Amino acid sequence: MPPPRRNNQAAARLRQLACLDVTGPQAISPVLAELHQLIGFDAGCLIHPGAQGEMEVFMENPVLQAAMPDYFDPRIQYSEARVMRRGARHFSEALRLERGVQMLPQMAKVSVPELVRSDFFNAVLRPGDVGDGLKLPLRTSAGQGVGILWLFRREADPRFAPEEAAALGRLEPVLARALQPSEADAGDNEVCGQGLLVVSPEGRLQWVSPEAQTLLALGLGTRWRVGLGDLPDVVQLLVQRLFWPDASDDGPLPEVTLRTANGAFSLRATRLAGVAGAGEAAAIHITHRVPRGIQLLARLRTVGLPRRQAELAYWIARGVQESQIAQRMGVSVNTVVYHRRHLYAALGVESRQGLVDRLLPPSTTP
Repeated sequence: MPPPRRNNQAAARLRQLACLDVTGPQAISPVLAELHQLIGFDAGCLIHPGAQGEMEVFMENPVLQAAMPDYFDPRIQYSEARVMRRGARHFSEALRLERGVQMLPQMAKVSVPELVRSDFFNAVLRPGDVGDGLKLPLRTSAGQGVGILWLFRREADPRFAPEEAAALGRLEPVLARALQPSEADAGDNEVCGQGLLVVSPEGRLQWVSPEAQTLLALGLGTRWRVGLGDLPDVVQLLVQRLFWPDASDDGPLPEVTLRTANGAFSLRATRLAGVAGAGEAAAIHITHRVPRGIQLLARLRTVGLPRRQAELAYWIARGVQESQIAQRMGVSVNTVVYHRRHLYAALGVESRQGLVDRLLPPSTTP
């Protein structure tokens, strides 16, 4: 495990994250960044409920993310049921029934050597070079299920030790608080990417931009794979609404917003007139937005400020007044003003707006 000093610093930053104004699955990247300092692991994963209670998956390892559609193959799910006590798709049941960290032998119905020979392991985990894992169901203090956190190690690495599992378990209240969904203001989001795909009135994919391929993979996760024949239900429904017989040309355009650990993804359908003998089609415009607070956290990690200075910079950039900052940080207003001057000097800025310009790009929200 990392040295105690680094452990203490990472744990303090996790507690700090849990007290900020951007919590929820979208905070998983900064949470995992701190966990990497506490517990040595190769990649993390968060399985959490979507808006309709469906399974949403965030995978830190892109190879594992790309393999997730294979997980829903009936053959793979049969294999998982044979070798694992509770499958990933049963995450709601796990949140109700399971307590504390589980190591790989506790999760499996069979021996670990038999598990790693299974179709499930070879189709879903081996492509990402997974050799071991820890699993932690996260609940709030009120017992509300937040999600399932997984940490993975490579096959060539040492297996997780009991003391590492215990260290992760002690962090459950902080992790649950940091990843608990909040009612954050959607107007605080920034546009991070846009893409386009063209679909026939029957719901067949005709063309997709490279940007849309990336955004659909982030926004739809296990429901999207480049080259997959059937489009996800959410896209099919948008097209159906667009071409309903009683749809008005001057009515609102069909639109849906998906919120995942990767941000908010707005999908809006418009009609494309037929050209050169071709029939009508639907253009699906995709816009990806991420909370400014999450962007700010990512930027602050690259600046390298001490923890308390980074917290001060965060609140200043978020537009919080000195009296409120003092209350949130547990210091006096004079202390905030004093350290603000040192912060401005460290960043080479002279004002709050200068700090915002230094840490955040200009808004590109339409």
